[in-house]
Amino acid sequence: MTRPSLQAVIRAQCGDLDALNPRQWQVCRHILDCRTATLGGFALACDQCQESAFLYHACRDRHCPRCQRRASQDWCERQRAAVLPVTYHHLVFTLPDTLNGWVEVHPEAVYGLLFETVWATLSDFGTDPKRLDGQLGMTAMLHTWGQTLVRHVHLHCLVPGGALGADGTWHPARSTYLFPVRALSRHFRGGLVSRLRRAFEAGQLPRIQDRAEVDRVLKALMASEWVVYSKPCLARTETVIDYLGRYSHRIALSDGRLLAFDGESVQLAYKDYRDGDRQKVMTLSVEELLRRFLLHVLPKGFMQSRSLDEAAIAADELSPNTLPAARPSGGRDHRDIPAGEYPHEFYRASPA
Repeated sequence: MTRPSLQAVIRAQCGDLDALNPRQWQVCRHILDCRTATLGGFALACDQCQESAFLYHACRDRHCPRCQRRASQDWCERQRAAVLPVTYHHLVFTLPDTLNGWVEVHPEAVYGLLFETVWATLSDFGTDPKRLDGQLGMTAMLHTWGQTLVRHVHLHCLVPGGALGADGTWHPARSTYLFPVRALSRHFRGGLVSRLRRAFEAGQLPRIQDRAEVDRVLKALMASEWVVYSKPCLARTETVIDYLGRYSHRIALSDGRLLAFDGESVQLAYKDYRDGDRQKVMTLSVEELLRRFLLHVLPKGFMQSRSLDEAAIAADELSPNTLPAARPSGGRDHRDIPAGEYPHEFYRASPA
């Protein structure tokens, strides 16, 4: 048995890498070269015992499971330092799998519109005089995978329970309630469908040409249910930060989930949320594991996590007495639950 690692899996498929698109090929080459003589290295020597060692350079690609650990830790530290003494809310906005084909050909455009629509949705609700009547802050993290590495595009959002009013005062959310998820879901659905149509009309989706097919897809999206999850972080906001931080500079797969590899098939550990969160193992061919992994390669330079912290930054200037204290409780935090497996604290929008 070869030691399980994504690098070993990709090496077993070296002869087929030429069939990949340029971005996927680049990512695979980075992972193959990571911590090998190809990237060079440096020597360490002890001035006491004269013991020496040679270490190879890392590729530092965010898709590599062996890299960016320090960057993820730094991200978590920055987020913890910015946490306000208020209850935070963890929201998840899920993209319907009807759009998976569009994501395949135009990932950067669709992911960008997802961020834009979620922020517009939350911002509209925050500025509503009947709700918070102020400017929200938000940290958002894009995930494109489920536990079995299938495509499951969703945006995790960490939102403080309050907003900064135009007069500079803090407007707290009522108790542990932020916004009605049913209304959020419908606003999110309408906003994203409208933006997708405008993007098509403006020629920003050039690989999608059939207008009749576009009309059919968008009509089906408006008639389907959309998943939005919302739950207050009553126990520890840091728990959600740590969860999101694991993927702030990485993507779907860690070497620790690869249990065995015999050169042709791989055993992948996963959590089955439909079966009481039980840990299970599935066996995939090398080709299938690599295909699933490459579904989650992000466009070069695309920002996977984004902070829109106008409210939080301005709130730092407020007197500590202006902000309410966080409310302690024993509530549990949200985990990455695949589509169709959400508990009761979510809403699927009914057809309009």
